[in-house]
Amino acid sequence: MRFASLGSGSAGNALVVEVNNTRLMLDCGFSIKEATSRLARLDLSPESLAGVVITHEHDDHAGGAFKFAAKHNIPVWLTYGTLKMAERYFPNQHKLQLHVIDSHNAFNIADIEVQPYPVPHDAREPVQFVFSNGHHRLGVLTDVGRTTVHIEQQLSACDALVLECNHDAAMLRNGPYASSLKQRVGGEWGHLENSAAAELLSKIDRSKLQHIIAAHLSAKNNTPLLAKSALANASGCELDWIGVADQVMGFDWRQIS
Repeated sequence: MRFASLGSGSAGNALVVEVNNTRLMLDCGFSIKEATSRLARLDLSPESLAGVVITHEHDDHAGGAFKFAAKHNIPVWLTYGTLKMAERYFPNQHKLQLHVIDSHNAFNIADIEVQPYPVPHDAREPVQFVFSNGHHRLGVLTDVGRTTVHIEQQLSACDALVLECNHDAAMLRNGPYASSLKQRVGGEWGHLENSAAAELLSKIDRSKLQHIIAAHLSAKNNTPLLAKSALANASGCELDWIGVADQVMGFDWRQIS
């Protein structure tokens, strides 16, 4: 089982998960051309994907997903709430293969088990996901305003985590955003702050963790060093052991074994 990022941040997000010959893309906030180019960096083609799984309808996660899926005849999985809000992205006269999921029920796409779980975020029916091959688990959590007991339960005992560290509280407070945007980003339905991500990490079972990746970092309200420091302190590991998902390059393949 392995995973890689095409890019992470407010300008676009996409993650690829691979088990055997099954590959899924989580979200696609990039244009068809950009997504294809970024897949090529990982030696992948769009035709190699078995599906696209969507967390929520915001442009940086779903803006390019449906045109990309329609062009390459790739099925899409998403909640009903996300489906209704994302219809504005559908290509004209589309023949999309859409699968509506329950936010609590696991499902399988070929060799990958996909477990959705609901999260507090300012979208219609947002979810995040845990991916499994039956032996190992990759937990993903981005675009969440606060953590919950259910989130902690879902992410405990994962072998790898991609965890939102969107902003540093002081940088957001003193930064260039308008006050209304600061309230949205820092609120309970916004994005996860470094210390909140670290607190979540400190609460869960980390005994199996092989990888921790800080993701969805704000370009104006955070730095990789601040995010890595928060997670390293919480997990008791070396600073360099914490990875960062970059907006431009994402991150290269990470193997779970």
